[in-house]
Amino acid sequence: MSEDQSTPPSLDDLDARLRKARERGAAPATQSDGDDALSRKSLGLAFRIGAELVAAMIIGVGGGMLLDRWLGTTPWGLIGMFFLGAGAGIVNVYRAVTGVGYAPGYRKPGSTDDGPEQ
Repeated sequence: MSEDQSTPPSLDDLDARLRKARERGAAPATQSDGDDALSRKSLGLAFRIGAELVAAMIIGVGGGMLLDRWLGTTPWGLIGMFFLGAGAGIVNVYRAVTGVGYAPGYRKPGSTDDGPEQ
């Protein structure tokens, strides 16, 4: 081998840098207790999405049935309100996933958007 090729840093140097980083606290050890907050949050969002869809569909179908009984237009009110309920459910799921509508002014918390420029 020739000496003009650059050699990688030694493992002792790497070990010293890792030890220094650990002392500073740059890489804290994570402890997994099996009850991860992220998984609970994700599970809660999943149940919320399901509830949003089912509730919108129930309200839409129920409203369509009442509208049909009142106007005597069976099954057109039910069909129309079914699609309106499905659309409302999808919009609610979109809002839940993106976080739209949870902060004043319908912006996500921490958003720096000041709106349209004048």
